[in-house]
Amino acid sequence: MTFKTLDDLGNLSGRRALVRVDLNVPMDGSRVTDTTRIDRVLPTIRELADKGARVVLLAHFGRPKGAVVPQMSLAPVAAALSERLGRPVAFAADCIGAAAASVIDGLKDGDVALLENTRFHAGEEKNDGAFADALAALGDIYVNDAFSAAHRAHASTEGLARRLPAYAGRTMQAELEALASALTTPVRPVLAVVGGAKVSSKIDLLENLVKKVDLLVIGGGMANTFLAAQGKAVGKSLCEHDLADTARRIMDAAAAAGCEIVLPVDAVVAREFKAGAASETVAVDAVPEDAMILDVGPASVANVAAKIDAAATLVWNGPLGAFEIEPFDIATVAAARHAAGRSRDGSLTSVAGGGDTVAALNHAGVADDFTYVSTAGGAFLEWLEGKVLPGVVALEN
Repeated sequence: MTFKTLDDLGNLSGRRALVRVDLNVPMDGSRVTDTTRIDRVLPTIRELADKGARVVLLAHFGRPKGAVVPQMSLAPVAAALSERLGRPVAFAADCIGAAAASVIDGLKDGDVALLENTRFHAGEEKNDGAFADALAALGDIYVNDAFSAAHRAHASTEGLARRLPAYAGRTMQAELEALASALTTPVRPVLAVVGGAKVSSKIDLLENLVKKVDLLVIGGGMANTFLAAQGKAVGKSLCEHDLADTARRIMDAAAAAGCEIVLPVDAVVAREFKAGAASETVAVDAVPEDAMILDVGPASVANVAAKIDAAATLVWNGPLGAFEIEPFDIATVAAARHAAGRSRDGSLTSVAGGGDTVAALNHAGVADDFTYVSTAGGAFLEWLEGKVLPGVVALEN
């Protein structure tokens, strides 16, 4: 796809830039506890302001479902944003109408304002035309810097891009370029590592990936379902036995597409699911009836490392084991660090995303070493599943 970026904008003096950002940050009362999402949009805000724009930020917070919920106001976020940005951020008590227009009219070139939660209006999630028109009346150009909300066809993510000249912000641009390098126009061979608890939550993802990648490593609890589908006993492990036919269908589709599926050959098992539980390593066809698989074993880790060494591009979603509990984090940490090493030396393009994935990479201390780590959550997963993202399509030239 082709889309315009901030590089296509010259001097913006006097022009109002409506910028969709993701400020759905974790809060403790009125205090922001994690500024990651704020920090990611700062480059776009600063660049627009430095080009003379009057920057008007649009964002949602929580799920107020079209009603004004005071606990979901963005007012406390404006203060945190101002602190991280290092300049004042005006706040409007509404995102449309006189309250918004008054604040915007008071802006000078280079000033920044945050409008109240767009989801306080039912028209936002309905992508209502009248609501989108009311938003568009407040700006001259539209910049979408919220890939994490791009899988929703909302007024502030899709409707505005149809009404104003539309551009991708720096965060959106980086995300789209990273995703393109991973699956759209990758350097091959392409390896995908997919883990997590259940196959049922990742059927669409797996069915899309086997058509796109050359190798697919399956780990975590979902690997147990594939092992069981091959006739292996998995003891008391988490396993969706009712999805055995689905697993076999995915394996058949992979074979037809020339995609090699890599499953564990050994496993770390325990009788209790708790930190420090007594464990042992067994072959995957020798799992005791009273034990559960909580991690892949060292032979499987070595196999994954070899596949990483053979790949030029890596897409990672989900841990290989129960990484939140020691000692069942060993495989995920080892594989992540191996991929990070190849990424650092420039021999591997590595793109990772998904909540558990980001947590696992942070746990391994390598999130900063991957080529790109997406914090987009649902949008990242839907892109992996091959679904159309309305907020992205709306930016296409």
